Parts: sequence; C-alpha cells; structure tokens
Amino acid sequence: MVTRVLVVDDSAMIRKLLTELLGADRRIQVVGTANDPYQARALIKQLQPDVITLDVEMPRMDGLTFLDHLMRLHPMPVVMVSSLTQQGADAAIRALQLGAVEIVAKPTLGIADGLRDAAQTLCNAVVSAAQARIGPRDRPPPRRVQPLALSTDFFFVLGASTGGTEALHDVLTSLPPDAPGAVVVQHIPPVFSRSFAERLDRSCAVRVGEAFDGARLATGQVWIAPGGHQLRVVRDGARYVCRIGEADRVNGFAPSVDVMFNAAVEAAGSNLAAALLTGMGDDGAQGLLRLRQSGVFTCVQDEATSVVWGMPGAAFRLGAAEAVLPIGQVAERLMDAARRHRGRLSQTDRSR
Repeated sequence: MVTRVLVVDDSAMIRKLLTELLGADRRIQVVGTANDPYQARALIKQLQPDVITLDVEMPRMDGLTFLDHLMRLHPMPVVMVSSLTQQGADAAIRALQLGAVEIVAKPTLGIADGLRDAAQTLCNAVVSAAQARIGPRDRPPPRRVQPLALSTDFFFVLGASTGGTEALHDVLTSLPPDAPGAVVVQHIPPVFSRSFAERLDRSCAVRVGEAFDGARLATGQVWIAPGGHQLRVVRDGARYVCRIGEADRVNGFAPSVDVMFNAAVEAAGSNLAAALLTGMGDDGAQGLLRLRQSGVFTCVQDEATSVVWGMPGAAFRLGAAEAVLPIGQVAERLMDAARRHRGRLSQTDRSR
C-alpha cells in the first residue's frame, strides 16, 4: 500500500526538495505541501494523509506547538525534519516526547545535498511511521520498583527503535538509583543521542549519559550509544566498559542492537538481562536469541504497548523472548532477574 504524505515546511526550496525525494520512492505519494501549521491543519482535513513531515521552525506557529495540538486533537504519524544544531536536537527530542514517530536530520549547511544523501533514511522513516500505532501520549506516572544494592558484575542491555525514546523513558524512570548498570541502543541520528541522554538524565533516578570509549559500567549508571557509532561492552580486568567503534551499519543501523547484544554475551556470559522494545525491522532479534540460549533473562515489549511491533515481534517469533511484557512491567522484571542473580551469588558464597 502506498503511503500518502503531507510535507510541512516554511521553505519553498525544502518543500520542493522533499516532494522530489519522497516522490521518487514507489512506496510513497506526496499528496500536498503546506508552508505553515495553519495551512497544514486545513490540508490534513482535506487530504487525510497517512503521515506528515514537519519542520520545527515555522512562522505563525512553531512546529512543536502544532505537534502538541495535533497529538491531542487528531493523533497521526509525524516525522520531524530537524536541523543538526544543539537547539534543533533538543527540539527533536521534545517532539518525540510529544508523539512524533521518527527524526530525520536536516543539515544547516548544504541542505539540498545533505537531504539527498539522507533520502533513503527519510523514505524509510516515512514508511515505518505509517505503520506506527499512534494514540494519546498521557501515561500514568512511572512505578518505582524496589531498590536493591547490587554489585557491578551484572548489567542490563536494552534495544529500541521507532517509538523507543518514550518506551525507554518509561523503563529507565522506573529504575531505582542503585539498579545495575545498563547500556542502551536506540536507533537515532548522530547529534540527537546526546540530547536524548540529557533529557533522560533529568527524569531518572539513575544517572544517564551518552556513552564514550572506555565508559565504565557501574551501579546506577546508564549509557546511551552515540548515534552513528557501534557500541560494544567488553571486559577490562574486573570491570565492564563500553567500546565505541566503527560507523559501519549492521542490519542497516549504527548503532545496531545486534552488535551490542552479541558483544555483551561474549563479555559477560549470563551475567546480564536484556529487553528488546518497540521498533521497525528485526535488529536485535538474533542477538536476543543468542542471549536467551546463553541463559540470560530476555524479554520483549508486547504488541499492545509498542508503537511498532517489528523488532520485538521478530524476536518473539524466533523464540528469543522468555517474557512478553507491557512496557510498564519491563523494569520490574529486569530487576527481578538482577535479584535472582544476587541470590545465586549469595548461595554460592554460603556453600564455600
């Protein structure tokens, strides 16, 4: 089925370019363009597009204000086209919080060439957005799970894509400050990952930061993979550390969930727990299967609470998931796995 798209941007050049790039993909039909939110609102009613692409900075009403109104009054899939600046990154992360499905980076210099280079990414984002489950963003406050002091020999690995920024927010804000260390791969463009980590850090009891090469896994510390790079966990003596590697794509992504999952099991064996959350495609499914076969507790987000049940659904069909959970239960089950690990350690110590 062809995805019908409305392009919303105040620049005539960008509207023309996006129309050209999207229209060249046989999966997509551009049904109209709008130069501001007021015109967009009228065209949404008239044309009933499947997806809209939306700029952040526009006259009369900025894109975030329009998105907020849209998601409350007429929820629908939105792909943000945001500039590669810190301000643009902050706005893009805010847009995901408000309900946008995907972000596509718009360079501040050489915009035309930059967007042409990103044409495939843009088209894939629009097609995947059309399959997203969109609804009201109001959610109950996160449930804090029981605190538990833990050693650093056990950690969590989490992967997500489409819809994952809010799913990860739900999981990480539910963790106690002394939760095991964690590493996260969220499919997100470069530049935006730092703003995403900073936003989570302001909301969570655990500390959250963008991972760097050599970053140490520690109790209460979550590391977010930097966009555009692969993240692996390796053992360094008695410690686990992050290694930030090449930007080569795996399964079409950098960072890739499979890369992170596979490295984690090689470094730690069964001394971890894993969750694969909402997202388009199947990245992470094979890695999650390997983790489960190695004795790791593995879970996937259920279809009802996923924006797109692609990655978790693929893992479920492979038999990679020990549990299929609504997003509100993921943190609790990860912590349960950590408690069982601690119990096994205590039993081993007593038997010595």
